[in-house]
Amino acid sequence: MLDQLSARLQKAIKFLRGEGKITEKNLNEALRMIRLAFLEADVSYKVVKEFEAQVKAKALNERVLESLTPAQQVIKIVRDELTQILGQSRQKLKTASAPPTIYLLVGLQGVGKTTTTAKLALLFKKEGKSPLLVSFDLKRPAAQEQLAILGAQLSIEVFSLTPEDFNDPAAATRKILDYARQHHFDPLLVDTAGRLHIDQELMDELRMVKSLFNPTEVIYVGDALTGQDAVRSAQEFEKQIGLDSIILTKLDGDARGGAALSIAFITGKPIKYIGVGEKSDQLEPFHPERMASRILGMGDVLSLIEKAEEVADRQQAEELAKKLRRQEFTLEDFRQQLIQLRKMGSFSQILSLLPTGGMFKHLQKINLDDKRLIHFEAIINSMTPQERETPKIINGSRRRRIALGSGRPVAEVNQLLKQYFEMRKLMKKSHFKKMLSKLPLG
Repeated sequence: MLDQLSARLQKAIKFLRGEGKITEKNLNEALRMIRLAFLEADVSYKVVKEFEAQVKAKALNERVLESLTPAQQVIKIVRDELTQILGQSRQKLKTASAPPTIYLLVGLQGVGKTTTTAKLALLFKKEGKSPLLVSFDLKRPAAQEQLAILGAQLSIEVFSLTPEDFNDPAAATRKILDYARQHHFDPLLVDTAGRLHIDQELMDELRMVKSLFNPTEVIYVGDALTGQDAVRSAQEFEKQIGLDSIILTKLDGDARGGAALSIAFITGKPIKYIGVGEKSDQLEPFHPERMASRILGMGDVLSLIEKAEEVADRQQAEELAKKLRRQEFTLEDFRQQLIQLRKMGSFSQILSLLPTGGMFKHLQKINLDDKRLIHFEAIINSMTPQERETPKIINGSRRRRIALGSGRPVAEVNQLLKQYFEMRKLMKKSHFKKMLSKLPLG
């Protein structure tokens, strides 16, 4: 995510850290590096100029220049200004004073609007709410089919309109709202028409749909991979129908970052969610300050903790803590941790949330294959309960049987056991014991 931009900005940060004293000359050089990084990332020129001016004005402040750590002060200013560009702070979707809260999702065809509508509904469902989905594309009644399939997969109700309903949009709207109120659905998520490009017919239809539903928020869904095209489209949607917030899709595949760093600043509308993968649960709340830290290589440990808490079994975690303290970590415990780790996402996603320096710097160089987790889990699943609890009994014949049962080569069984025993050795070292002493015991 934003890898190219992140790498170039970290190079500028490294340059600043290497300077014992901040002067206008070396600050200008760092800003030149940042400016080039932004422009190559397809960031709006207006954003680049504003960012550069703000950083320079604040960094050349006398208090900063005369501080004990001027480079760190400047880096903090860079992070703060980056946060400001991204939207300053996390903003949640508004809710209506009387249900149902209505969210109208708009955007061009092919940006992932329908999928995002379903993903958003799933987030509400996890919060204990009862979302209702509806597709309101007056020109393509068949557009309901994709949403219906997604709704069925996620066990979320989709309101289906008849062909006759599309002849009277006002009556169809009343029908939807009456159904939502009578069956206590809240919120109502309305997927709207999309086109491959902006045209007057599309905007006229969306204005009418907006007036019929009177939504709590109009949410623009943009494709991060299209860079400044997404920004220009958002500007046009804002001008023609008015927007309240933004969801950026495909941010996981965006190495440049032009849309993410421009769209909120240019439109004045906050990014509230980001799509970070194709899976139904890969829509995340957007935190500008966390994203700024990630871009600058400072990591996003808060998001990592939140991911862990989502999938963690508290009782199981407390039992594991006790076992680690007693150095009784078994292969069955290892299997349980592999399952929890896979629920958090891919290795690359997890590593992207860790800082790129300090004790974590070597982790970034590891080329991890996510399939390895599945293979290790299969190998442990092929062991007997006794073998999982007492791995030392696994001799050559047992290894061959385990390999055959898991469909993996004996070499992989050996590799798993080697890594497990190395972990056990690590647990006996003094610095690891000190860390374990701080683990909760329930």
